[in-house]
Amino acid sequence: MRVAKARTKVLTRAAAVRAVRAARRRGERVVFTNGCFDLLHVGHVRSLEQARAQGDRLVVALNTDASVRRNKGPGRPIVPARQRAEVLAALGCVDFVVLFAEATPLATLEALRPDVLAKGGDWALDAIVGRAEVESWGGRVLRLREVPGVRTTLIAEKRKSGRRPRAASRRRGKS
Repeated sequence: MRVAKARTKVLTRAAAVRAVRAARRRGERVVFTNGCFDLLHVGHVRSLEQARAQGDRLVVALNTDASVRRNKGPGRPIVPARQRAEVLAALGCVDFVVLFAEATPLATLEALRPDVLAKGGDWALDAIVGRAEVESWGGRVLRLREVPGVRTTLIAEKRKSGRRPRAASRRRGKS
């Protein structure tokens, strides 16, 4: 089996449109998600795996550095966009990564017209950008499960304060 280099999975919007069209011609179902993905953590990985399970191809729209700064503030991103894109693309569940400079991924979403829009469970359904558009063309919008206590902002805050981030644990029944 030939493994694609991660960088080859980072596409321009135009190349992503072509890749999605080719996937559709093969009868594949396309899932779209987006975010900053700064300091990739287990919550991101599980959400991406859950999103990919909803279809045959997963497209991740990634905020550029300027877009992250506008949304998260001057201290972010911690990791530059090109590096975040390559790390995301290296994950087996991610098929394509597309950077977007706008405040929201709406233009990329409308260009790709995915079958499924998947977003983190911390987002209220009515606050998910692109929900109306995806539903208008017959697509489905899905909120993904969260890993409690695992968020980039919390990790960054704990790092600044000198505290070590705690691992998320599962509650188990009494033994």
